Amino acid sequence: MLLVEWALALLGVFIAFLRPTLGARWFEKVEYGLSRMANRRGVAVAAVGLSTLLLRVAVLPVERIPQPFLHDEFSYLLQSDTFAHGHLSNPTPKMWEHFETFHVIFQPTYCSKYFPGQGLFLALGQVVFGHPFWGVWLTSGLMCAGITWMLQGWFSPGWALLGGFIAMLRFGVFGYWADSYWGGNVAAIGGALVLGALPRIKSSQRLADVGLMGLGLALLANSRPWEGLILSLPVAMILLFWMLSKDKPALKVSLLRIALPLGLMLGATVGWLAYYSWRTTGNPVRAPYQVYEQTYGTVPYMIWQGMRPEPVYRHVVLRKLEIEYELGIYESYKRPVGHILRIFSACSFFLGPILVQPFLLLILALCSGFSSRQLYFTTGAVFAIFGVFALGAEFAVFYSPHYSAPVTCLILAFLLLAMGEIREWNKTGLFLTRVMPVLCVLAFGLRVAAGPLHISPSEDSTYYFYQEGSRTWPSRIDIQAELNRVPGDHLVIVRYSPQHEVHSEWVYNDADIDHARIVWARDMGASENQQLIEYFKNRKIWLAEPDTVPPRLSEYGSRSEVVTGGVRSGAEAATPTALP
Repeated sequence: MLLVEWALALLGVFIAFLRPTLGARWFEKVEYGLSRMANRRGVAVAAVGLSTLLLRVAVLPVERIPQPFLHDEFSYLLQSDTFAHGHLSNPTPKMWEHFETFHVIFQPTYCSKYFPGQGLFLALGQVVFGHPFWGVWLTSGLMCAGITWMLQGWFSPGWALLGGFIAMLRFGVFGYWADSYWGGNVAAIGGALVLGALPRIKSSQRLADVGLMGLGLALLANSRPWEGLILSLPVAMILLFWMLSKDKPALKVSLLRIALPLGLMLGATVGWLAYYSWRTTGNPVRAPYQVYEQTYGTVPYMIWQGMRPEPVYRHVVLRKLEIEYELGIYESYKRPVGHILRIFSACSFFLGPILVQPFLLLILALCSGFSSRQLYFTTGAVFAIFGVFALGAEFAVFYSPHYSAPVTCLILAFLLLAMGEIREWNKTGLFLTRVMPVLCVLAFGLRVAAGPLHISPSEDSTYYFYQEGSRTWPSRIDIQAELNRVPGDHLVIVRYSPQHEVHSEWVYNDADIDHARIVWARDMGASENQQLIEYFKNRKIWLAEPDTVPPRLSEYGSRSEVVTGGVRSGAEAATPTALP
């Protein structure tokens, strides 16, 4: 797919230089029709949001409801299941050492380590529509609508509609934000609300806009708190400088219509997060994230932190992730290549071959003597906010594109600024800005038809980070489906080989483990397994061996053996059997 996108991009550039007037009259008619809709700002926002939702439903036959397999996804799904049952956390389960897994704390309560923003939307989908995916689906539509609304505050209606249209095709229907439970959409909504409210507050001081900024700050604090902070700081400075400038509003307006409402909403957000931390960790200033890192982590997450002593791990696979995998990322971060790779990752995800064209052509135009005529407040503010965010993001050791989700709308703002510049350059630039949305539509269509056409996914597609680790997951899904067809409840003891791939994890459970239909547990040896089996004595006991080829599910001894003589260790513990 990446090669296909490059081919489309090069084709667009080739035609732009060879036949820049191609289709000019058709483009003019289309632009006129879309500008009429764009001028109805509310209609444009609703159209982008609803189109995103409808398109995602339309492609369900080829891009089905995703099956989770990343560590983070299962942690978020645990959070969703917890919230959906009306709880903020769960009691520590009996025999919890068998259930230890990634990004989940078990002491003092059993819950996800993550902040609750993503989990709340997943729970909404689970409760209202019957599946957490519909929470992701809803946030995709809200994100694209929010980006369109944000851009309307900074650009003309036509440019804003184009930006929302690109967001829909790029992030709203395909890609791991829309096709996983990993997150990205919620933080992007928060960033769009904060940045979209900024120019509106400066122009009108309406309480509605202040409320939307406060809501955006709350979403950022509940999804990406560090990135939300470094985005909010320059926004706060711009607001403060404006309120102290010669064009400042009356002091009463500044206090009662801006500072006080924002302060109340921020206070409510801090209070909610303190309450959430208290219910999950017993300490209002100690978040689950901190508990998890202090329990299992060794590698620092921020540049100013040092390495922590290695804790005692009960399971080899937990140590393997923390000591081997994450340490490798940390060592890469300390070298220039690590920073280059994260920049490449961000550009690949947010822009790709098609959307990078305006920036490359703008450089060519400036080198050829073109004089920019559109460097106004928008450009300076976008650069200032994005610059502070990019600098702050460098303090974090780890990076994935959803870490930059709060500035998704700013990246699109840069794109629109570049397109506006090259549109004024010459006919070549004008044609390229016109044909680029067409290329996005073509790329979207090819993504829809990627399966029948045997086009492999590109790096911005679902789960590209851990494709290797996902290879055994279809087997787990198949096994779970088979067990769901077998009457009764089940306990599956998972035994890994020493060569097990750390990202192919099988041990994840529901919020209420004791009453779950299928319980997945780690193999801890015959003696420890015996205690677990005795606790779940009314369940059918299985042994899963994910690292055999193919992965194998066997009956874990007979009931008489379990009760009278204990469970045999090693390979003898399992008697291979077919599922009924």
